[in-house]
Amino acid sequence: MSTPDPATTPASLTGNYTIDKSHSRIGFSARHAMVTKVRGAFNEFSATGYLDEANPSNSRVEVVIDVASIDTRNADRDTHLRTNDFLSVDEYPNITFRSTSVQKQGADHYQVTGDLTIRGVTKPVTIDFEYTGSAVDPWGNQRLGFEGETTINRKDWGVNWNAALEAGGVLVSEKVNLEFEIAAVKAAE
Repeated sequence: MSTPDPATTPASLTGNYTIDKSHSRIGFSARHAMVTKVRGAFNEFSATGYLDEANPSNSRVEVVIDVASIDTRNADRDTHLRTNDFLSVDEYPNITFRSTSVQKQGADHYQVTGDLTIRGVTKPVTIDFEYTGSAVDPWGNQRLGFEGETTINRKDWGVNWNAALEAGGVLVSEKVNLEFEIAAVKAAE
């Protein structure tokens, strides 16, 4: 009979975490001209959370995204996305998410529901996350990985700009897929 490794038992994963920005991505994709997807990301963000592995409903997360850091690899498009047509960065510099519920759905899946605020409008969303594992890095830090996504309708947050296409349809889809690749580091006890 082997002794469990304390570094991988649920009690060792329970604690406060901070996102490792250099190993994480908060991104999105939306249809362009109804034929292809444009992908982008926010390069500046912060996030903190608490994971209670034994009782996941006690877990929580808070994310703050710097909207001006939007990056779709096209400077003109990024400038347009920062204007009042889309995200209105001057008036609303941050997008925020605060969890209201965390539910474990099987061994490696979580549903995180919370309040997403874009352009001053707050609406509930649920994000499905896959727990991708944990490890202790070479510096002794406990790390967790999660990947998740959800789809929102941007018009629900007042992001209404569009242009009609000559052949029918619109330039930018209403549906936007939000994508999360998260590396979190446990705070020292």
